[in-house]
Amino acid sequence: MKLDQVHSSESRSAVGDSSKSAYARERKVVPGGSMRAASWFQPNPPYAARGEGCWVIDIDGRRLLDCANNFFSLIHGHAYAPVLDAVRGAMTKGTAFGMPTESEILLAEALAARNPRMEQTRFCNSGTEAVLAAIKGARGLTGRHRIAKFEGCYHGAYDWVEVSLDPTPANWDDENGNPASVRCNAGTPDTVLRDVVVLPYDDPQRCADILRREGTSLAAVIVDPHASRAGTVPMSRETASVIQEACRRDGIILIADEVISFRLSYEGASPLFGLEPDLITTAKIIGGGLPIGAVSGRANLMAVFDHSAGKPKVSMGGTFSANPLSMAAGLTSLEHYSRPVVDRLNSLGDLLRTRIGKGFADAGVAATVTGMGSLFRVHVGPGKVTGYRSAFPTSEAGNLIRRIQLAMLDENVLLTPNCSGALSSPMTEVEVSAIADKLVRVVRRELGDHPGATT
Repeated sequence: MKLDQVHSSESRSAVGDSSKSAYARERKVVPGGSMRAASWFQPNPPYAARGEGCWVIDIDGRRLLDCANNFFSLIHGHAYAPVLDAVRGAMTKGTAFGMPTESEILLAEALAARNPRMEQTRFCNSGTEAVLAAIKGARGLTGRHRIAKFEGCYHGAYDWVEVSLDPTPANWDDENGNPASVRCNAGTPDTVLRDVVVLPYDDPQRCADILRREGTSLAAVIVDPHASRAGTVPMSRETASVIQEACRRDGIILIADEVISFRLSYEGASPLFGLEPDLITTAKIIGGGLPIGAVSGRANLMAVFDHSAGKPKVSMGGTFSANPLSMAAGLTSLEHYSRPVVDRLNSLGDLLRTRIGKGFADAGVAATVTGMGSLFRVHVGPGKVTGYRSAFPTSEAGNLIRRIQLAMLDENVLLTPNCSGALSSPMTEVEVSAIADKLVRVVRRELGDHPGATT
């Protein structure tokens, strides 16, 4: 791809005719016309045909610089040759067995080599499954059933961790002024709400007070220290310290959800924040683009899943768990996500956020960019984003974010619907410059008529 093509500002429709036609067909056989709400946006998304490195080509033939990366799971971009070779080699031997394979040993060993707290691992098929199993494991270890989670943080599609995923200003405080337990889905039982304690992401003192009051009833605290849905901002070291202290004091299992944030360093996210989790859940990049999830921890804790002497305290398994295709793809993906590659990608992320931030400042627009490592997210409004509430958009700001995403699609750059993105290893300073320049130009144009936009 030539540089002038990367920077092309030719105006074109955000969604082509073939994608529009595909969406009309899918509406007839799929509720909402998309298998994932997260990948849908109005009027309808482009449909992918194939991917090449950091580019995705839609069925209308348009090349898009892909910052969505299947929601940050493709650390090496699309159709990465070493991963394809590994999968081809594995699939010629069989795609799944009712027996263990050596491939699961190799990937578990690779995780243990990156982080000693991941001494043992059980694989599953998604980040949701990993979180579900970790919480069940914490309950089995402690004999308690309540959990604590942070407001606005996403940990998969599981009733307990979906509590207060998307509260609004109208319902986000209880009668005592603390974060309320708010149902995300219609039909979630009141008993689930009572069993989930909600913590503020960016208020360490209030977090400490809540945990001091509720700690002895908790089986687990689950935390993503760089939560994408809660603003894509790093958790403060103060809040991380509060969590760690409470878990040690009250015998609570600390679960680090690193499904997305594992990419932030060679060892994962927790060491960057001084966290020493008991259980770590991972997915996305450890699968090399194939379905995967994992629960890891010290051997004495992972024994809660040990079935070798009879019925375990907590059962964990699945028909396609640790299938050899995902194991082969994941192992190759991790082998190629070496320390130098991690450092280079994080440096590109720093460069991207610096260029975007400077561009916003020079243009005088009320917008900010958050994130760390290879992750970023754009917010509109003059305030500082420190967590879910400060990132919560007004209706005007929400409309602007949607317009910015569609305008970037016109610029041949694919962001997620909330204008977040991730870099992948095929990217260079050329792509980073293109993303930054186009984003600043689009935001400046879209916010030009909305100087008072606030979050």
